[in-house]
Amino acid sequence: MSVFEKKCYVEVKDVASRGFLTNEGFLNLLENAACSHSEVAGFGINQMEQTHLSWVLLQWKVKILKRVLYNSPVLVRTWARSANKCLTYRDFEMYDENNELIGIASTKWSLVDTQTGRITKITPEIIGRYSPEDNKNVFEEVEIAKLREPEAIDTINPCYTFTVARRDIDMNQHMHNIYYLDYAVEALPEEVYQNENHNEFEIMYKNGAKLGESVNCFYFKEENTHIIVMKNAQDNRLHAIIQLKS
Repeated sequence: MSVFEKKCYVEVKDVASRGFLTNEGFLNLLENAACSHSEVAGFGINQMEQTHLSWVLLQWKVKILKRVLYNSPVLVRTWARSANKCLTYRDFEMYDENNELIGIASTKWSLVDTQTGRITKITPEIIGRYSPEDNKNVFEEVEIAKLREPEAIDTINPCYTFTVARRDIDMNQHMHNIYYLDYAVEALPEEVYQNENHNEFEIMYKNGAKLGESVNCFYFKEENTHIIVMKNAQDNRLHAIIQLKS
């Protein structure tokens, strides 16, 4: 099955005060579709005890074209793309009940051996189970470029600091990938949070934040892009970079 489809509804946790789908809600719906596809391919969460393999998300690139309301039916279409030894890509399209395209996304992944905790080779046999679409990508750029810290960013005085709590931890014992976006929103200036919609955004993960770790958030604005850099408060390790475009 090259293109996997999952029909679902926008749930209450996926919307904000006016009832429209949030960025976090959009990612939730895409993530659930990706996990369902991996279950069908035989490398999902429920097969981890047998395969000893886990997919680890490295990067998001997202563009939302239209925001639908709570309880709206949506269709998520997702497919894998070709892999090299250590990296592969997965793309997404989301449609509303009128079959109108309302959002696209591309993601970058690696594969981890759950017994050693190390990145392992993505073999042709593994990626072949997903029937990858080599020439089908939602953005013009085939690859997602790495995000860089702005040279002018103030990384001495954090604008926001948080401690990773139990509720933040996923099955890989790191902070769940969508929560980085939640905390990035907390780090935005109030006027930006209240007055701007960020329909295009990217997230790059570097080192997973673990339970009990304190994370400093540093904010920088570059033209119409809001950049949040997250670093470990103890040793300054980079955890993530988030870019939100107005």
